[in-house]
Amino acid sequence: QVQLVESGGGLVQAGGSLRLSCAASGRTFSSYAMGWFRQAPGKERWFVATISRTADTIYYETSVKGRFTISRDNRKNMVYLQMNSLKPEDTAVYYCAARTGTVSDISAHYELWGQGTQVTVSS
Repeated sequence: QVQLVESGGGLVQAGGSLRLSCAASGRTFSSYAMGWFRQAPGKERWFVATISRTADTIYYETSVKGRFTISRDNRKNMVYLQMNSLKPEDTAVYYCAARTGTVSDISAHYELWGQGTQVTVSS
């Protein structure tokens, strides 16, 4: 089974950039579609981006489209979220998730989750 560990969060000013990384253990990483979700204080966990097993299918939540880029490296068992032009409303805990099968924007479809990494964007 794959285990997920996120890193790369932190405090950044509005307009800045961060790159989140998600390291996956296990030999079957390439069989999972991957997703990024975020959860702000007092709010539900929301979809951010998802990428298929071979990276040929990618979807973004509307508010991050054009600012965030999801990618993966199956040789390194890594998935990334490059976040540019950050806004205060991007502040949240960001979670990496994995699911067998195709991409999905529904958190309940994902079987495996990391512990999350905090992203704080100051105005």
